[in-house]
Amino acid sequence: MTSSSEESAAPTASAPSASSHDVKVRAPELVGRRWMNSGGKDLTLAELRGKVVLLDFWTFCCINCLHVLDELRPLEEKYAKELVIIGVHSPKFEFERTVEAVDQAVERYQVEHLVLDDPDLVTWQAYTARAWPTLAVIDPEGYLVATMSGEGHAAGLTEIIEGLIAEHSAKGTLHSGDGPYVPPPAPETDLFYPGKATRLPSGHLLVADSGHHSLVEYDADGTTIIRRIGTGVRGFSDGDFAAASFSEPGGITVLPEDLARQVGYQLVVADTVNHALRGIDLESETVTMIAGTGEQHMVGAIDNVRGKHGELGRYDGPGLDVKLSSPWDVLFVPATAEVVVAMAGNHTIWSFRPQEGTIRLLSGTMNEGLTDGGGEYAWYAQSSGLDLTPDGQVLVADSETSAIRRLDPSTGEVTTLVGVGLFDFGFRDGPAAEARLQHPLGVRSLPDGSLAIADTYNGAIRRFDPTTAEVTTLARGLREPSDILVIDVGSAAAGEDSDEGSGEAELLVVESAAHALTRVKLPKDVQKVDEGALTTKRPSTEIASGPVSISVSFTVPAGQKLDDRWGDPTFLQVTATPPELIVSGDGGSEGLDRNIVINPDLDGGVLHVTARAAACDGEPGGEIPLHAACHLYQQDWGIPVDLVDSASKELRLDLRGT
Repeated sequence: MTSSSEESAAPTASAPSASSHDVKVRAPELVGRRWMNSGGKDLTLAELRGKVVLLDFWTFCCINCLHVLDELRPLEEKYAKELVIIGVHSPKFEFERTVEAVDQAVERYQVEHLVLDDPDLVTWQAYTARAWPTLAVIDPEGYLVATMSGEGHAAGLTEIIEGLIAEHSAKGTLHSGDGPYVPPPAPETDLFYPGKATRLPSGHLLVADSGHHSLVEYDADGTTIIRRIGTGVRGFSDGDFAAASFSEPGGITVLPEDLARQVGYQLVVADTVNHALRGIDLESETVTMIAGTGEQHMVGAIDNVRGKHGELGRYDGPGLDVKLSSPWDVLFVPATAEVVVAMAGNHTIWSFRPQEGTIRLLSGTMNEGLTDGGGEYAWYAQSSGLDLTPDGQVLVADSETSAIRRLDPSTGEVTTLVGVGLFDFGFRDGPAAEARLQHPLGVRSLPDGSLAIADTYNGAIRRFDPTTAEVTTLARGLREPSDILVIDVGSAAAGEDSDEGSGEAELLVVESAAHALTRVKLPKDVQKVDEGALTTKRPSTEIASGPVSISVSFTVPAGQKLDDRWGDPTFLQVTATPPELIVSGDGGSEGLDRNIVINPDLDGGVLHVTARAAACDGEPGGEIPLHAACHLYQQDWGIPVDLVDSASKELRLDLRGT
């Protein structure tokens, strides 16, 4: 199964990816700004001869890329003597081009393989990468033997790697031994890339120490550690505070006292990389699983619901029977008595009912983008921060669209307050329609009714005033702020949050890349900044206006056959930004071929293409066994196009099955 980010670079209109060992294509040289995790040494492909080389084209803002980092960890361990993995960091946002940001990302996500820093996308373009993430396999003789986009390729990569190891062992061209990876020294800090924080009923602070895979309880001032919840080692186990383990935990929310007594835990935690919600009982000091299976939901997967078959759809059922996908933040909503979940991994908002132990898909389609409307039609992009407005609406920091949005928790309807789309960002104050953020991870209501925004990649705290619809700047010079708490200096000693503003209000900022909690005073006079509005620069595909044919090729994996028992098992959906780019032929239908008409009055836009194919275990020409395992393969592309009269009228894409 595959699923990739909508933030994809464009393929050429006619060149599919290499997918066969029979095609002898010499792998392009690896060119970038610098090498990381190599002990300071620059490397060439010639120096890697004798090893199977796996390139992972990634950017650290992309949740799909983070999923792939976790998928690669077992391969790194299993084939440590024969395989060299190289993460080619190819940035989307301007912030991701900076040396410091890339250094921090490699450290934050504990990348234990070589990294080539490719800020100008030189190697990305040489390998015609078409999406974040893209994977490419190079054999021990330096030939490119496979490329694939998206996530969920662990099984296919295992098959390719083992085949290459066997082939080149027999030929004598495989070198087994230590690779060139050199681990960097580990920093020693109390916190390591903390993500979120909350105030406990006791007045103490609880911080998600994401990089240490644990939670840390501080005193009311955030200066003295009271206790740590979790082993501090990446893992997934329930139990007492000393034995329980997490994997990059994120948001934390406190349940009301009466509800906590009923369900047996006071806190709900988003255990992000374990794709789970965990319940924490502060009295018995225990951690329990309350939602998720521990496995990641892959968009379109037909085995998502435990013990059942059929697509996930608008799931509403037992929390422990459904696979989740990178829950990033959680928020208890009094009006519905539910915990809203920012499900960053599949661009949706869910709602968990603690009393029943059930969870439902509240809002979102699992398509990535910025579309307002009802819950069944809304599009999000890695929603990463949640808070309540005074009137009970939910605020959403929608990081990949650099947007702040407002959600009705009872209906799932969403509207955008600030933000334009997937590829528009910057650092600009002013009217909301003109203002720009850059990958915000947190949002918080202020006592005066305005909103404070953790504008993460701008290193700033921004302010949105809903009465004037204006954006201004409260503070700058922070290192990746990821969450905000409002404190009141007059009552801070008692550990109270500021609701009435009885004293001098301050912000407590989770300054993630500084490994710290930082106090920021609310200034009397806000700043107005204009450093420009930016658009992600990616190679575009030139295509003609008028009639255009789109075709997607799909290779059925060995040992499987298309599941045509109930009709055509393939599906193609085509939409565009702006919608008027396509005059006719948009929408979804069976088959992997489509004729559309491109609007000749426009200069270009983005084509959003989703292809699916269903296959089951069984031999071609034979019957599918009654209890055969079935698989759904999906690929999403966001393809920037420039309209050129002399360009091709065909767009060919490849949905790889292995």
